[in-house]
Amino acid sequence: MSYKKYLVFLPGIILAFVLYTLSQGINNIIGIELLRYEKSPISTAMIAILFGILLGNIFQIRNIFLKGLNFTQSNILKLGIICLGIQLKPFEFLEFGVIAIPLIIICIVSVLIVIKVLVNKLKIPRRMSYLISIGSTVCGTTAIMATAPVIGAKKNEISYAVANITIFGILSMLIYPYFANFYFNGESLLIGLFLGTSIHETAQVAAAGLIYDQQFNSPETLNIATVTKLIRNTFLIIMIPLFAFLYNRGQVKEKKYSIISIFPYFVLGFVGMIIIRNVGDNIFITSQNEIWANTVINIKFLSKIFLTMAMAAIGLSTNLRDIKNMGYKPFVVGFVAMATVGLISITTIEVYINFFN
Repeated sequence: MSYKKYLVFLPGIILAFVLYTLSQGINNIIGIELLRYEKSPISTAMIAILFGILLGNIFQIRNIFLKGLNFTQSNILKLGIICLGIQLKPFEFLEFGVIAIPLIIICIVSVLIVIKVLVNKLKIPRRMSYLISIGSTVCGTTAIMATAPVIGAKKNEISYAVANITIFGILSMLIYPYFANFYFNGESLLIGLFLGTSIHETAQVAAAGLIYDQQFNSPETLNIATVTKLIRNTFLIIMIPLFAFLYNRGQVKEKKYSIISIFPYFVLGFVGMIIIRNVGDNIFITSQNEIWANTVINIKFLSKIFLTMAMAAIGLSTNLRDIKNMGYKPFVVGFVAMATVGLISITTIEVYINFFN
């Protein structure tokens, strides 16, 4: 039967869920039992990814879990992001989007220029520089994997670029929520914009937003960061053809690519969930129907579970040996790309504050 082909995903999905449950339990023990808080001040998402990294680098993950872990950090992550849409209303999506788009464009252009100068200085292979550039500016590993075929990237170049983006993305994911809270003095709009424009991967942005929400009780920051990142992801549609043109310029052969295959369709699911929330509010809340209110609460709760499971899966799949294997030149480029994205994001947001205030 057709359902049997999906059974191979179950072990990895169950493992990710077990890590989520353990992380939640550890969080409650430390925050509530030991520190005596009503609600734990520690982020379950942060515990999950650190716990995953620790286990994944101490023990070898068996092959039986790998497909399910990949499924969790890809598809269950997307499902979690789609469920996040239930927290937003259409006018909020448009409001955040209008503010985010100029920031995203400035960040992308500025970082591309800096990386271009740096790779010329360090004489990094051209294909790898393209992969690191698009991974840093648009949507991490997804952008790298979509760009690789159109520029004819080799497997080792793809692996290096993915390791680069993953390692520095995780670092920024763990550090930026606390740095942003300090720097922007708890302003949820500014912090959300910063997280959404400065962190590489969609998963990492969602995790950073979730860490911030759980640590500082700010769902709005999570919403803004998610909207900003999803809008940033759509720039892949522009960047892939641009990179293909620049790389193949002057060459006889051209690589073929499909806009349809690279479009992040889960963005439509996220927007669809926003619309469902708006329709549901108008139909049910006016008639004092508590079922709809409870449905919204449950979907919000599910989004946190799915995202934390994805963080656990990403942690389990993160190999710290990749840092050693990268070599210092790609490492330097990755670090500078991370720092540049962060600095440009901060600078642009500061200009925005001064302009509108």
